[in-house]
Amino acid sequence: MPEREPVTEERILAAAVRLADAEGVDALSMRRLGRELGVEAMALYNHVANKDAILDGLVEVVLAEIETPAPDDEWKDAMRRRAASARAVFLSHPWAIGLLESRPQNSSPRRLGYYDAVLGALSRAGFDSRLAMRAFSAIDAYVYGSILQELALAFDDDASLQEVGADLMEQMASSYPHLTAATGDAMADGYDHAEEFMFGLELLIDAFERKRDDN
Repeated sequence: MPEREPVTEERILAAAVRLADAEGVDALSMRRLGRELGVEAMALYNHVANKDAILDGLVEVVLAEIETPAPDDEWKDAMRRRAASARAVFLSHPWAIGLLESRPQNSSPRRLGYYDAVLGALSRAGFDSRLAMRAFSAIDAYVYGSILQELALAFDDDASLQEVGADLMEQMASSYPHLTAATGDAMADGYDHAEEFMFGLELLIDAFERKRDDN
C-alpha cells in the first residue's frame, strides 16, 4: 500500500484553490478540505490556524501568480503586463477578486511587496505619490470591472453566445437600434475580449501619461 503524502500548508492551499475553482469560495470548509486530502478536519489545524488563515493564504497564492513589475521595467510595459497577467489569473480563479477585496486586513509581506512594486514602477517614471496611487487604483478598477463583466457574459462556447445574441438583437432591433448595433459587434465572429481589454487599458495608460506630463 503506497504511503500517504503528508499534509502540509502548501497541499492544503493547493486543495483549497482546486475546490474554489470548481465550486466557489463558499464551498471551503475545514471538513471539506480534510476530505479532499484524505484526512480528518482536525489534522489540518496542525498546519493552518483556521479557515481565515486559509483564505488569507489563497490571497497569497493569487498575488504570487500575477506578474509584478521589476525595478528595471519600463512603466507602460509594466502596467500592461501586470494588467494582462491579472486578467488571466482572475479569469482562471473567478472567486479571486471578491476574496482579495474582502480581506483588506491581510497585510502580508507579499501583498505589501506587490503594491510597492507597482507604485515603484510609476514613481521611477516620474509620477508623484498621489498620481501613482490614482493610476494604480484606476487601473485596478478597470481590471476588476472588465473581468466581472466578462465572467458575467460567459457562455459554454461561441455558438451559444451567438445564438443568444441573435435572439436578443431580433427582439431589440426596433426599440433599441443603437444597442442592437453595438451588441452585434460584440457578438460577431472574431470578437476578442483580450483585445478589447487592452484597448481600454491603453486609453488609461495614455491618460495618466498626459496627466504626469502636465504636472
